[in-house]
Amino acid sequence: MELKFSTFLSLTLLFSSVLNPALSDLCNPDDKKVLLQIKKAFGDPYVLASWKSDTDCCDWYCVTCDSTTNRINSLTIFAGQVSGQIPALVGDLPYLETLEFHKQPNLTGPIQPAIAKLKGLKSLRLSWTNLSGSVPDFLSQLKNLTFLDLSFNNLTGAIPSSLSELPNLGALRLDRNKLTGHIPISFGQFIGNVPDLYLSHNQLSGNIPTSFAQMDFTSIDLSRNKLEGDASVIFGLNKTTQIVDLSRNLLEFNLSKVEFPTSSTSLDINHNKIYGSIPVEFTQLNFQFLNVSYNRLCGQIPVGGKLQSFDEYSYFHNRCLCGAPLPSCK
Repeated sequence: MELKFSTFLSLTLLFSSVLNPALSDLCNPDDKKVLLQIKKAFGDPYVLASWKSDTDCCDWYCVTCDSTTNRINSLTIFAGQVSGQIPALVGDLPYLETLEFHKQPNLTGPIQPAIAKLKGLKSLRLSWTNLSGSVPDFLSQLKNLTFLDLSFNNLTGAIPSSLSELPNLGALRLDRNKLTGHIPISFGQFIGNVPDLYLSHNQLSGNIPTSFAQMDFTSIDLSRNKLEGDASVIFGLNKTTQIVDLSRNLLEFNLSKVEFPTSSTSLDINHNKIYGSIPVEFTQLNFQFLNVSYNRLCGQIPVGGKLQSFDEYSYFHNRCLCGAPLPSCK
């Protein structure tokens, strides 16, 4: 009798879950409600077609659930198209660790202020969109961020100095926008990790902060701005810097007097006003890439190391640079 009853109970539960799939959902009902509202706010786009009220939201495309709590911890839309502004509803997914809108040309408006509520966020990527407005100061409240990518947008205004208060940041991408003003002095005073820093293709002006002398950037790209003056503070014998791109600025300093770290693998300083000569120490560095063209350098290119493995285009259009791979010195 007991066996029949347990079989009957099992069958009852099975049919219940078939007739009402919500009973077997792993998905948290609050998260599900918010996601369906987000879908509606975007106008029911095809990319979110799997988001249906009668299915488990842990199985939906573009989201993932935590394996223990079953709370939505990731929302990533990087294929297909959504249109309009980022809904404030994203701030109502309290367990989000990853939020990504990538290659969404129809995504417009400012960076959504409700993102400030997502205190557990570790990765925020809003890139290759048509977002506009400023880089918001509230991003500095997201202390768990390890990756912040706002590249390839239409962001304007100054870079908030408060971003240096993010203690766990591994990479900061603000490149390919329309940002103006100076690089914040505070970027030479990151309070935790020193992130890889990408500020290229903006309209930044002024000098590189002298506080950068205290920072050991592994990779830094400040190319295609309107930066002036001395960039030697980025380098130093005691640093572990590997990749530096300062090309297409208005920088003016003596290359001969710069002390380069032995870790250097890539240096691009083309199209500046840099003078002096190429340091003989360059022959000791394991350069995978080097471009010093379109500057005001003079003297013989030192012989040795990797320096002769680069073609003339890495060296040409300088004031009086000579020696292989350029024509020999007279």
